[in-house]
Amino acid sequence: MTTAPPESRDHIYRSPMALIGGFLLLVIIGWLGVDAVVSGTGRTPWLALAAMILVVPLVVAFTLRPAVFANDDRLRIRNPFRVIVIPWGQVETFRSGYSNEVLVESGTKYQLWAIPVSLRGRKKAARQAARQAARPSDTRRPGRGLGLLGGGMQADAFGGRTSVPEGPVRAETDRIMDELRERLEARGKAKASQGEVSVRWAYEIVGPAVAGAVLVTILAAVG
Repeated sequence: MTTAPPESRDHIYRSPMALIGGFLLLVIIGWLGVDAVVSGTGRTPWLALAAMILVVPLVVAFTLRPAVFANDDRLRIRNPFRVIVIPWGQVETFRSGYSNEVLVESGTKYQLWAIPVSLRGRKKAARQAARQAARPSDTRRPGRGLGLLGGGMQADAFGGRTSVPEGPVRAETDRIMDELRERLEARGKAKASQGEVSVRWAYEIVGPAVAGAVLVTILAAVG
């Protein structure tokens, strides 16, 4: 009896800024909501509780939840309200514009919420690339022992060696997309990377949010 080989470890991509922002929002919502529930009068505690049931899942959905898991066999995308599992054999290409997306063979595209495009990061990378291109290949000056020492190292003012960046400078999210494209090129035709795309709704997020919206509507209607 043969056993299937173990699945390779996931490489996880998430947005650090979204995680920090989500945590801070939850702290603020919890502080204000608990205070309203404990200290409020009349319908205020119930409205505060219903609002928390509505808002907390949405904050989690758009900040803490998004993630992209990539291993040798498939790409798993955890977006705010859905989980999409795509074998590499089904991935046609990755596209980067104002958002990062994956396009599958059927023509359907899915946005990668966990890898947002940073226009600021692209501008910063472009400035770094311009400075790198403008840097002379040999900074040796008469009377000084500075300059390129070979092997991608450059002497600093204290006689030590510092790394000289090689290759084009890329924004962080663009670099991540490059990594995903490389993995697609390496694993797209592998036998273990074939299969069908699956999509599952995140009922653990949708359910509480809908329940909170219904409660808020009812409490607002009864006045």
